[in-house]
Amino acid sequence: MYPSNAYAAFEPTTPLAPFKFERRTLRANDILIDILYCGVCHSDIHMARNEWGGTRYPIVPGHEIVGKVIEIGPAVSHFKVGDIAGIGCFVDSCRSCPSCQRGLEQYCSGGMTGTYNSTDKITGDPTYGGYSTSIVADEKYVLHVDPSLPLEKVAPLLCAGITTFSPLRHWNVQAGATVGVIGLGGLVHMGVKLANAMGAEVTVFSQSPTKEQDAYALGAKHFVLSNDPEKMNALKNSFDLILDTVSAQHDINPYLQLLDLDATMVMLGVPPESLPVGSFGLIGKRRSLAGSLIGGIKETQEMLDFCAEHHITSDVEVIQIDYINQAYERMMKGDVKYRFVIDLASLK
Repeated sequence: MYPSNAYAAFEPTTPLAPFKFERRTLRANDILIDILYCGVCHSDIHMARNEWGGTRYPIVPGHEIVGKVIEIGPAVSHFKVGDIAGIGCFVDSCRSCPSCQRGLEQYCSGGMTGTYNSTDKITGDPTYGGYSTSIVADEKYVLHVDPSLPLEKVAPLLCAGITTFSPLRHWNVQAGATVGVIGLGGLVHMGVKLANAMGAEVTVFSQSPTKEQDAYALGAKHFVLSNDPEKMNALKNSFDLILDTVSAQHDINPYLQLLDLDATMVMLGVPPESLPVGSFGLIGKRRSLAGSLIGGIKETQEMLDFCAEHHITSDVEVIQIDYINQAYERMMKGDVKYRFVIDLASLK
């Protein structure tokens, strides 16, 4: 067993606080990672505060993990001590269902094992995430990270990066494609960078005029105020793909009108209630409304390799672990560009 220091939520309404626990003894295919950085995802807040239900306390959040391999099991073949490694949103799956066999472990029929707030399939113990000093995982669910990149800026790629990369790849975005992204936060800033690197013409939609220069700086070609009916109307039938990352209640029907024939709008955000959809906005141009959830291990590795090739990383604000509760409050206000990342040296 390996002692690990962490920060955990113990109740939905109390601040995160120090917590000690033990990581499991290495199995044959396991690796032990000394965590260097962990990104702070908005879903961490939802889970810590039990806003989606099903949270089991204490909970150690964190699924955007980058660290150094410090020990390996006897059957490990793809990692060695000293390698830089990453762990994303899950650390296991059933491995045998059609989705797992296709490398789409995020859609595992038996349910993927989350990096935190889940259950180890062998021991039945709870899984604890990256707001901690170390983590143990099967090498099959660990990613290789290019050590030449700034590692604190790589961490959010393990969630925000793959969440936007996966639909861009699945819907075959190529040079010349017209891609719209709604909002400008942790997810969208990665979507803009990735789509731009793929050669797409990217438009950012926002209700805040103050976001315009930021959108251009990230690589967008156009910026549109979504609460301007005239500008929205002028863009009808213009887009091949639109990514909606908004997790608040909002009207998606005006955006559906912007899709071209056979084009798709992909939901990445998780609003608290169902959103009404008008049928005429879909049938008139044979449009599609779809959803997408992170990516499998193979695709996540492809994303990391793509980012290394194109020198793409997240824009981050690095924090000490004892700032995590203030960071949560700032995230709720949208006061971060664009991802908080914890320096776990502050916990050691």
